This record gives sequence, C-alpha cells and structure tokens, in this order.
Amino acid sequence: MKLNTLRRHFRESLKSLGRNGWMTFASISAVTVTLLLVGVFLVIMLNIQHITKQIERDVEIRVHVDLSATEADKDALRAKLEALSGVEKVTYSSKDEELQKLIESFGEDGKSFRLFEQDNPLSDVFIVKAKNPLDTEKIAKQIEPLPSVGKVKYGKGQIEKLFAATKTIRNVGLALIIGLLFTAMFLISNTIKITIFARRREIEIMRLVGATNGFIRWPFFLEGLWLGIFGSVIPIIIVLSAYSYVFDLLYPKLKDTFFQLLPFYPFAWQLAAVLVLLGACIGMWGSMMSVRRFLKV
Repeated sequence: MKLNTLRRHFRESLKSLGRNGWMTFASISAVTVTLLLVGVFLVIMLNIQHITKQIERDVEIRVHVDLSATEADKDALRAKLEALSGVEKVTYSSKDEELQKLIESFGEDGKSFRLFEQDNPLSDVFIVKAKNPLDTEKIAKQIEPLPSVGKVKYGKGQIEKLFAATKTIRNVGLALIIGLLFTAMFLISNTIKITIFARRREIEIMRLVGATNGFIRWPFFLEGLWLGIFGSVIPIIIVLSAYSYVFDLLYPKLKDTFFQLLPFYPFAWQLAAVLVLLGACIGMWGSMMSVRRFLKV
C-alpha cells in the first residue's frame, strides 16, 4: 500500500468519527463500559494470582535433625538434601536459633521459654525450599528415610488443600476473564455493526465507483482502532485511580503479612497497555466483522 493511500485512510477514519458523532459516542461508550468491567476484574484476578504465588513461595519443608546426629552427620545430610532433584535452597537453623525464634514469636509470653536456654530441647533444622512448590510433598517423602532425619514437617494435609484452592482460583479467574472478553467483543461488535449499517450506502457507492474491498475496509478498520483506543482512556483513569487509592489504604496494613498487593508501578503501566491493546483489538475486530457482510457480492 502506498504511503499517500495510507495517509488518506488515516485522515478519512478520523473524519468519519466526527461526521458520525452520535454513533461514535455510542461505540466509544460501549468500549468504555466493557473495558471498565474488564479492568476491574483484571486488577482483582491479578492481585489474587500474586497473593497465591506468594503463599506458595512460603511453603517450605522443615527437616528436624535427630538429636544424636554429629556435625559430620549434619554435613552429610545437608549434602544429600541439596542433591535431591527439585530442591532450590537448603538453609540451616541451629537449635539455639530455633529457640530464639520461638521466644520472639510469643512476644511477652515468650520470656518463660528462656528457662530452656541452658538445656535446649529443640532440634537443629534444615529448611528446604522446592523449585516448584507443587513438588513439596514428593520431596518431603524422599527426605523422610534419609539418615539423621528425626522428623519432617511440611504442612501435610494442608498444602494439598492450599494448592487445590489456588488452582481452582486460577482456573475460575481465567474462565471468567475469557468469558468477559468474549462478551465484550460481542457487545462492541454489535454496536459498531449498527454504526456501519447506518453507513451502508457509503459502502455501496464506493463499490459502484470501483473501489476494492481492501480500499473500503481500511478506513473502517482504522475507525475500530480509534474507537478502541479512545474507549480505553476513561477505564484506565478510573481503574488506576481507584487502585492507587486502595493500594495506599491497604499497603500499611498488609506490609507485614503474606497478602501483599501488586506494587502500583510497574503494574499501572502494564494494566494501561493491556487495556489499550484490548480496546484496539476488539475495536478492529468488531469493525472487520461488521463491514465484511456489506462487501460480499
């Protein structure tokens, strides 16, 4: 396509938006409302996804060393733990460190545990992190029969429920997002179809004077692009303003918990880019599907 022709298509597509003011307004409104719903739902689902990943990353295997194990036994055990397939990291915590953590976890009530500092009954612990949290149970079962292992704790019975819940959340979220996008495409396509139907005479005249299907299609294709982009502006402003307010409100309360929200930056830029891209794609797709019926011989 020649550069002059492409410029003409861009110019005509923008002029058409102005000439068909009310229909343009209706199409942009449909895009705006739909992308607002999509944006809100994306923010919720992406934060839920982020939180579930954080919870999964915190899953660990605590390997309590047998009280009779020597330093050589501990070194041998550590080497075997690090050699296991799927293990990402092995951290050692002495029984004195374990007692200190226990005292700190109970706050003021933990002072009573200081009586055990002279004769510490706790075990040394190896903390094992899996590369894939879903492999935690499998790795724990491989650790249990190893020499010098006293006890293995990994939340048996609980992490299975946790992983099942996070998988369900991901699948339901993905299904809802796909369903919402298809609904958005249907609604916007129908709105744009009404716009193009009102201009069917324009298409017929262009065909009568010998214009090719591609020449007719390009301005409508670009109109759909503008409608999608312009329709995404208001949802981006509303969703990001609301998210900034919620983030500033909840961050101080959640910063010391597992439930950390996605940081505003770069999430804001990523969400804005996704909404603009979705709006542009849906607008172009709606225009192409709608104008196609008028180009059939």
